[in-house]
Amino acid sequence: MKLSRRHLLAGAAAATIPAAARAAPRELVARSPMAPPDWALLQRRLLRANAEACEAFYAKYVDRRDWLRVFERWGANDGPDDAAEATNDWALLHALGGPDRILDLTRRFWEGHLRQYSAARTVEVPIARTGMYFREFPVQMDWQHNSEGLTTFNLIGMSTPRDRKLLERTRRYADFYTGRDPIAKNYDPQRRVIRSMLNGSRGPMLRNATPLDWAGDPFEAGARFHMEHGENTYQQTLDHYAEYGDVVCDNPLNLQATTLGLNAYALGGGERYRRWALDYLDAWVERAKANNDILPSKVGLDGRIAPDWWGGVYGWGFSPVVPQTGKREDRNRVPRSITAFMNGTLLTGDPAYIELWRRQTARINAAGKQIDGKHQTPTMYGPQGWYGWKPGAYRTNGFEIWYMTQRADDRAAAGDHPWLDFLEGRNPDYPAKALQADLDRVAARVTAREKDPTTPETRLADWPIGINPASVTSLVQLMTGGLHIARPSWSPTSPPQGGVPLHCRLRYFDADRRRAGVPEEVAALVHAMGDASAEVTLVNLSRTQARTVTVQGGAYAEHRIESVVLDGRATPVGSRDFTIRLEPGCGARLRLAMRRYANRPTLAFPWHR
Repeated sequence: MKLSRRHLLAGAAAATIPAAARAAPRELVARSPMAPPDWALLQRRLLRANAEACEAFYAKYVDRRDWLRVFERWGANDGPDDAAEATNDWALLHALGGPDRILDLTRRFWEGHLRQYSAARTVEVPIARTGMYFREFPVQMDWQHNSEGLTTFNLIGMSTPRDRKLLERTRRYADFYTGRDPIAKNYDPQRRVIRSMLNGSRGPMLRNATPLDWAGDPFEAGARFHMEHGENTYQQTLDHYAEYGDVVCDNPLNLQATTLGLNAYALGGGERYRRWALDYLDAWVERAKANNDILPSKVGLDGRIAPDWWGGVYGWGFSPVVPQTGKREDRNRVPRSITAFMNGTLLTGDPAYIELWRRQTARINAAGKQIDGKHQTPTMYGPQGWYGWKPGAYRTNGFEIWYMTQRADDRAAAGDHPWLDFLEGRNPDYPAKALQADLDRVAARVTAREKDPTTPETRLADWPIGINPASVTSLVQLMTGGLHIARPSWSPTSPPQGGVPLHCRLRYFDADRRRAGVPEEVAALVHAMGDASAEVTLVNLSRTQARTVTVQGGAYAEHRIESVVLDGRATPVGSRDFTIRLEPGCGARLRLAMRRYANRPTLAFPWHR
């Protein structure tokens, strides 16, 4: 495999911390009484409400075998990936401080659904006739859907980093894409391509895909089942995929597989997983540079950019006909692959992976023009050039770019959002409003569950997703200064997507109970963030018990905390984390100096390193 000198140097620098900096700081203690803030009370209430609603959801939609109570099908619309999404955000809820019972249910469901869909079989779809899962992984599907199905799996390690079974499974999944697996020959390490858009544990599809491959076996669509995508008949389901044949190529969506490499490395699986992820990412960096700074959406099996670089399913020029309307719909999914390049920065500390997206955005904006008296920019590209015009500047992924760079000149493209107003000191009421909105969402999902008229015989796998009560967006934002990419209320130009690691500024551990998340009765609020700084308030709502919190820089300990200011006094840290004792009824607002992306990523708990 190729590995640039830049990556070797960046990795070596990130892995090296002076011995003096590694020394533990003196004990930090918050002794100043703090009246319980409204946001803190709402935060603890939301953690409890989530947990209670999730447990009731489990009782209704999961049976004693830990199988989802649905009609099992294969397909991109309502297949195994949708079943896997039934407990989305539960692992994240625990990692933030939710009860251990939620983690237990999350792990039980993952194991149960693996058994369920390994046993489920198709009749007509060739690839899944002996099981929809093989070796505990989808036999063959695209990475829009593979990544969605891995949303829970990719976050479980935040709470269970020493689970040997998790490590073994993560390495196996990753090796379906590193070129090491003798059966799943998805990756060509010489040409640095994943050889098809449809891939999985049985390898790549090396022929044109048929609508049947995508839609699954015939069933009573529209009559017996509610169809989340609006089809009224099985024929319409087939017709939805009439133009989905061009799959024998590599596409940026396949880069979502690098999250498996990231997690395999962060769980202790070995350097080769990090090297593979960077090797594959670097191939796409080179392709974008060779394609006028635009990521091509179609790369041949020889590793070369295809003449129709905009082609392929979900490519820049992918606008298939919607059977219900007869009109074409733009389905360019290339922007979703930015999360893989965020992996690159996480793995190396190198901003070059995000710089690629800044250049691409500049190229697209340069193509803008006046249409009907308004300045518009394109979102699509085909044989006739740019199309899919939208008013204003092209800002897709602008929020992610700014979040990663923290550059002032990227801030405008991030757009307006009340959370950013709060971080910038203009919206002090946002925390209470955001937490209450998530509490309202939990309540609405509880009502939907109670009124749900479906039965397991009339319910497809995508139905429970809309009833899953887990609502953590405000918790991720306010507690960690992080992005909840699965449901990006923070950015209308960023599509929801699955399987994404948690990107955040701070993470917490209960130092006494030796588990992930804030201790019981503790709340956290990130007030401000800069490129090299953060401010956070920690408060202990208990009037009788002290709590000890370990504060970590980033979800993967990727950020180094240089110092902490408590009560006007600066304490050097020079490490991934520090620990603070909160006396009963006490709290503190801390100012942190930080160096972002200074460390190699790890999921190990602070006391395991």
